[in-house]
Amino acid sequence: MLSRSDHERIAAAITDAESKTAGEIFCVLTQEVSRYREVPLAWAAVAAFVAPPLLVMAGLHRLAMADIFSSWTDDTVRAVENLILRALTTYTLLQAAIFLAVALIASLPRIRRFLTPRFLKRHRVRQVARHHFAASGARLSHAEPHILIYASLHDRQVELVAHHAIHQAVGEGPWNDAVAAVTQGMTSGKPADGFIRAIAICGEAMARHFPPNGAPKNLLPNDILES
Repeated sequence: MLSRSDHERIAAAITDAESKTAGEIFCVLTQEVSRYREVPLAWAAVAAFVAPPLLVMAGLHRLAMADIFSSWTDDTVRAVENLILRALTTYTLLQAAIFLAVALIASLPRIRRFLTPRFLKRHRVRQVARHHFAASGARLSHAEPHILIYASLHDRQVELVAHHAIHQAVGEGPWNDAVAAVTQGMTSGKPADGFIRAIAICGEAMARHFPPNGAPKNLLPNDILES
């Protein structure tokens, strides 16, 4: 996802930002947080339940009814029952075929990403980001402020998780700007540039409220983590 040069630029940006504050900045970039396996199945189920009734309403039922009544006077009741059974069997097979076809098509990565609801992507990215934040925070004391900038490339989602003390002191403004910077970088195909702008924004905000209290500890890696 990122070149060696990108890693070096991001690490340098974090090092520079952390030199002006007592806080830590940690960055993670992933391809995709989830396979969203439930999405193709959900779309397939919807299509299988909705498409056949729509076809019936579109006029196919007239053909079936015409077939029944045309043979009513000549055939026995058993023949009519067989005709109905054949119609129900066809309906069931049509549902199964639609389900399978839509599930296979929706499983293709590009189509699955397009069909996955934005709210689901946001929820998954937020969950994974908070797990990363908790894991990285285990290396720090409760009093040490730190920020995680987490981005999912294919999901086009960015989550910034900050220590509660930073949130209370800084507010939401800088974080929204940082998220927008990373999002714009991913959209333009230059995620490294987006991270560097976001790091600068976060560093400036932290420097105003959490000035340096000695040499940087670097308890969290300055290089961006790719997963």
